[in-house]
Amino acid sequence: MPRVFVQGKPADHYPRHAPEARRGAVRRVTQVGEEVLHRPCRDVTEFGPDLAALIDDMFRTLYVAEGAGLAANQVGVDLRLFVYDCPDDEGVRHVGHIANPVLETPARGRRLLDEGEGCLSVPGAVMAVPRPDRAVVRGQDRDGRPVVIEGTGYFARCLAHETDHTNGHIYLDRLSKREKKDALRQMAARQDEVFARRAARAEEPSQG
Repeated sequence: MPRVFVQGKPADHYPRHAPEARRGAVRRVTQVGEEVLHRPCRDVTEFGPDLAALIDDMFRTLYVAEGAGLAANQVGVDLRLFVYDCPDDEGVRHVGHIANPVLETPARGRRLLDEGEGCLSVPGAVMAVPRPDRAVVRGQDRDGRPVVIEGTGYFARCLAHETDHTNGHIYLDRLSKREKKDALRQMAARQDEVFARRAARAEEPSQG
C-alpha cells in the first residue's frame, strides 16, 4: 500500500514538507475568541494565484505550528479552505488542500472514536472529542476542480475538525461547559511554551 496520498491520490515519493511551504510565508495563528473563528466562512469563488499563495502560506504556517491541519480562518482569512498533512491510524500520510469542503453525513452506526484532540487556535490544550472513525469530504482544489478526500482514524478526525472550522465551529463547541473550562485552563498554562516553540521554528529555513 502506498505510504503517502497527495490530494487523495497515491504518490511514490514526497518530501518531508509539502513543496508549497517553501514558497509560503508564516502567518499569525488566530486564537479562540477572535470573531473570524466563530462565524461561517465565505465560499471560495476565485481560483487563481491569490488562492495558491494563501495555500502556500498556510502550509508554511502549519509546519511552523506543528499541526496536522489548518483552516484559512486560523490565519485570519474568511474563506472555506483548509490544508492538511496528517497520518491515519495505519501510518499512511495524507497531504493536500480543499476549498469549499462539505463533510458527508456519516452512515448510521459508524463507530465513534473518543480520542484526544487539539487545535492550533487553542494552543496547549488537548481534550477527548468523539468523532466518527471515517470521514468523506467533497470540495475543490486550488484550480476549482472537484476533489473527494476520504480518511479513517486520526485523519478522519482531522478532516472533520478542519471542516468544522470552515463552518465557524471549534472543537471546544463540542465540549460540555466544564470540559471547555478545563481546555481553557490548559491553554493558559501552556500557551507561552507553545508560542516560544513556534517563534523558534519560524526562524528556521523552510524545508522542501
